[in-house]
Amino acid sequence: MILEQLTQQAEAIDESNKYSKSHKIIQENDIFAEALFSTHSDLFTPYVSEIKNKTNELARLLRAKKNNLAHSRLLIIEQQISALRTALNSNNVVHKEAEQRLIAIKARRYKKAAQAVMQSSHNLHKKLNETIEFERRLLAMITDRELQRQQATIKQSERLSNEVLVLHQRLGRCRQAISKLEREIEQTKNF
Repeated sequence: MILEQLTQQAEAIDESNKYSKSHKIIQENDIFAEALFSTHSDLFTPYVSEIKNKTNELARLLRAKKNNLAHSRLLIIEQQISALRTALNSNNVVHKEAEQRLIAIKARRYKKAAQAVMQSSHNLHKKLNETIEFERRLLAMITDRELQRQQATIKQSERLSNEVLVLHQRLGRCRQAISKLEREIEQTKNF
């Protein structure tokens, strides 16, 4: 009678645990220590089977009138039934704790991802500010060369014109970099 109840309860809980996300965390861990059960499983039904086998052994020992062995077997069966009942009754608590661990793991992953995005955004803003400062310096250099060219000789004027041309090319690449950084910053805001 007791073993039938344990079997039904174990089968119901094993079936329920199969669909539980939190069970994946504790899956593949033995429910009981080796000292109490020789079975290794994250399911309850194999432990019920072990108790049934020991109960059959107990019946054979009693028929053979091996009372000392039967008594020690009975004590083990009582311990196993008691432990199994306790584990079955605490299944929900164990899974709630596992669920809390799962939530904590997900929260840490989210926090790390958010920090990575924030760090990336921070780095992009810093790089944008540096590139804008570089653009400002290039514009100042172009203005300076243009002023020098107005007062220069023809030979100096040609050299300064070439410098201005090179500075304009660098300014174009700088502005492309600024546009790219602004797009990247915009993309990080969409995360």
